[in-house]
Amino acid sequence: MTMDATLSTHLQELRRGTVVVASLMVLRTPGYGYSLLETLSAAGFEVEANTLYPLLRRLEAQGLLTSSWNTDEARPRKFYRTTAPGEAMAGSLRDEWARLTAAIADLSAPATPSE
Repeated sequence: MTMDATLSTHLQELRRGTVVVASLMVLRTPGYGYSLLETLSAAGFEVEANTLYPLLRRLEAQGLLTSSWNTDEARPRKFYRTTAPGEAMAGSLRDEWARLTAAIADLSAPATPSE
């Protein structure tokens, strides 16, 4: 495996969890899948529809999202919204992200010589 392929694999693993947190945060305001894709993309999250839609179904099955169909328009759309447990989960995941960010920053600081 080349270094580029190895990096790509590690970046994909790193991004996978961030899309969960970002989706839960964005969907505090109801939205449908395509609008979520656009919002995430505009914020710098690289995610494809064939990844996002199964994620939305999984989060819904876990009780972190709820959904409803809007049939008022010509084309029915399934709207998702973060549930109270989903908001709690997003908060816990954000806290852990902040803790990990601080830990990485500590590890990245220049080493001080020991006496």
